[in-house]
Amino acid sequence: MNFPELLAKRRSVRDYQNREVSPEVVKDILKDTCFAPSSGNGQPWQFIVVNHKEWVRKLSDESKKNFVAAIEKDPNSPLKKYEGNLRSKDFNVFYNAPCLVYIGGPKDLRSLDLDCSLAACYFMFAATARGLGTCWINLGSEIRDPEIQKAIGMPADFRIVAPMALGYPNVVPELPGRNQPQILKTIS
Repeated sequence: MNFPELLAKRRSVRDYQNREVSPEVVKDILKDTCFAPSSGNGQPWQFIVVNHKEWVRKLSDESKKNFVAAIEKDPNSPLKKYEGNLRSKDFNVFYNAPCLVYIGGPKDLRSLDLDCSLAACYFMFAATARGLGTCWINLGSEIRDPEIQKAIGMPADFRIVAPMALGYPNVVPELPGRNQPQILKTIS
């Protein structure tokens, strides 16, 4: 597919087939991801790949628990609108995707959010080019249990920037309407 097609076909997928994503495909996607630009070419991104549905579910439950605690601490939290889903034992924040990739890096790095966001974009395009779907799910970012962190190989100084669900889509949503660019001024 050409680049404009790739841009149009990248969608946030929330319905996945019960089909494993092979480790080789994940590795190829991550190789392409590393072509992303970064501040000073620092390439600070690191990846945690969870290619096990039960672990994806466990990580969903851990994140939900921590977000619910944040809502209870601050009832005016903007997360309040997700409270019903977060409290539901049946809701999986990763939409039952067979694979999850955390994109993150050293939490004290000033450019981490920008660098990892660019890597996440490359990740989504690399997955789309291979017929896979992705969804960047911030509700999956709160992994605080030290035992879980250790089990998934999360370093102490690691901050999750982009939790990415990955899998073969059951349904790819239609491209929603897009606004035209809002050009404030052009100086020629």
